[in-house]
Amino acid sequence: MPVFITFEGPEGSGKTTQIRLLAEWLKGQGYPVLTTREPGGTRIGNGIRSLLLDVDHTEMTARTETLLFNAARAQIIHEVIRPALESGQIVLCDRFADSTLAYQGYGYGQDRAELGRLIRYATGGLTPDITLYLDVKPEVGLARKQAGSRQEWNRLDARAMAFHLAVEAGYREMIAAEPGRWRVIASDHAEQVVHLAIVAIVGAEARARLAVA
Repeated sequence: MPVFITFEGPEGSGKTTQIRLLAEWLKGQGYPVLTTREPGGTRIGNGIRSLLLDVDHTEMTARTETLLFNAARAQIIHEVIRPALESGQIVLCDRFADSTLAYQGYGYGQDRAELGRLIRYATGGLTPDITLYLDVKPEVGLARKQAGSRQEWNRLDARAMAFHLAVEAGYREMIAAEPGRWRVIASDHAEQVVHLAIVAIVGAEARARLAVA
């Protein structure tokens, strides 16, 4: 049985690194794995990503941003995620629909019920089996990201701290509302400590769902 795992968290929480480490571990255990990210993961999605994250696009409205994120999401689900799940793979995705609710909903204060309808249309009802929330204070994560030579500092990162705090509060509200899907991992520890915590969660779930020796 396929497993769809998404990673969420504030900027600089270490999602990219932890997805890579988890994919390597799963492959070492014999599981078929696909990793991808939002926005992006397809030719169309990567084009949208460039538009969305360009620091020069300061005139972009919240509504435009929301629609672009969901357009990229619809494409990657159709082109990448659903085919991989249908073929029996474990799919690891760096951000998914929860990011829209956190950033464009709680961050910008847009109507979350309306966003939910748009998300359901874009995803065709696809939801993650597990969502791993890498927990770090926004100010710590942003400082990490700004200092990292290989990190991309983007238009959303540059928003005021009040925006990032609202995003964090939104995530916590979503976690409380749906505790069966979310797993919270403190990501202010050493990289390997965080990885082992994730492995403990995902390994148990994978063994329960997939009959792989």
